[in-house]
Amino acid sequence: MIPSVDELVARVLNGDTAAFRLLYERYSRAMYNTALRITGNTADAEDVLQEAFTDVFFQLRSFANKSTFGAWIKQIVVFKSVNLLRKRKISFDPLESDTELPEAETVMEETEVNLTVDRIKQVMRSLPDGYRTILSLYLLEGYDHEEIADILQLAPSSVRTQYIRGKQKLLSQLKKEERHA
Repeated sequence: MIPSVDELVARVLNGDTAAFRLLYERYSRAMYNTALRITGNTADAEDVLQEAFTDVFFQLRSFANKSTFGAWIKQIVVFKSVNLLRKRKISFDPLESDTELPEAETVMEETEVNLTVDRIKQVMRSLPDGYRTILSLYLLEGYDHEEIADILQLAPSSVRTQYIRGKQKLLSQLKKEERHA
């Protein structure tokens, strides 16, 4: 019988390191993928994963079941990934130009591009860190604009603008790729 997450957490808290290995095996792939989508780099994603699970091990007593265990780990991975990007000084478009959104007739619609998840993920890796981070957090990780603003310490309006610009850049690159295929 496969032990539940709650059972594994209880066993780890009682000193069972084999149970921690099982938790790691259960969550590491998904958390690595989350880190990779945000950082855009395999080495950075591996570093984030290591640091995140080290934190999980040492902070497990603070897990208060306010959310699921997976959501708690994911939050740690997201914050570690964003902090790594911050250290790299990711750039977002200047705040003073946040009001300059693409004109309605130049906005590319999603229906103009043949979308697949794999293609989107592949093209997202080529986007600048700022766009990739916001698009990943919103589209792939399920955070809303206000939550992303809290994580990135930006104004929600700035996050919305960056999202729109990043999405347009993503769609533009997807459409360009499609023309060359």
